[in-house]
Amino acid sequence: MKILVTGGAGFIGSNFCRYTLANSDDSVVIYDALTYAGNLSTIKDMQDGPHGSRVSFVHGDICDPVVLRDAMNDCQSVVHFAAESHVDRSIDGPGAFVRTNCIGTNVVMDVARQSQVERVVHISTDEVYGSIEEGHSVETDVLDPRSPYSASKAGSDLIALSYYSTYGLPVIVTRSSNNFGPYQYPEKVIPRFVTNLLGGQKVPLYGDGLNMRDWIYVDDNCAAVDTAFRKGSFGEIYNVGASREITNLELTHAVLEALGLGHDMIEPVADRLGHDRRYAVDCSKLRALGWQMERDFASALADTIDWYKNNQWWWSPLTGR
Repeated sequence: MKILVTGGAGFIGSNFCRYTLANSDDSVVIYDALTYAGNLSTIKDMQDGPHGSRVSFVHGDICDPVVLRDAMNDCQSVVHFAAESHVDRSIDGPGAFVRTNCIGTNVVMDVARQSQVERVVHISTDEVYGSIEEGHSVETDVLDPRSPYSASKAGSDLIALSYYSTYGLPVIVTRSSNNFGPYQYPEKVIPRFVTNLLGGQKVPLYGDGLNMRDWIYVDDNCAAVDTAFRKGSFGEIYNVGASREITNLELTHAVLEALGLGHDMIEPVADRLGHDRRYAVDCSKLRALGWQMERDFASALADTIDWYKNNQWWWSPLTGR
């Protein structure tokens, strides 16, 4: 099977391509606009590696139906990762998020419909549920996004699912908690903290640091997406999470401890506008398909930190250091 992976030169998309190449005989077509968050250095290891004959790359914008249609022409399936995803950037410039996440998703779904692909997996986020004080969000909960980013992703979910209801397009949606791991652009909290500290800089901590998140290692999320892709039912949504919530302050301490640094490297900063207090998702629906998490947080964080230590060639040009 040949799978078109939009956003395949980005963080989760590239790791999903690696997962697919390592765990199946499928081929991947990496489709990416190569914005600041996606670059060719992220996929070079796949192109030059033992599975290189099963990897191809198309430079294209998901809002461009002509280029996208050509790329999707002989693909049987689509996994749609491409998105604007950084909350802070959405606050500064929400228009780009609506364009990519809503208009772009509509183009992907429409081209997939015309191409008569066998299935489409649309990748979303737990942030569409909004902040919850207690308990866990389930797939049938009312959406309550509170940032331009999460609102645009909620809109993209509804657009994708409407193609199932209206046209019968075989769509599946996954909503994951916070990912971390190799090749994550260093604007996100873990790679930003690690690269700051490796460069002798302090780490900025929002507000009181007690906002709570559920962190999942990217390979576990890739396995979850693969499970939904191969075993999920069309028109369904599957939550993905690690069920191990920690505060941002606890996360900061864990990174500092792993690098042998003290709390004096924390720089408190003003809280983010509309900063959600807590996310948590119920993943029982996905687990019923046979998915289970493999990595514990401590070892996965240690491996992630080691990766950034050993791959400064990748992130240094992105940070200007």
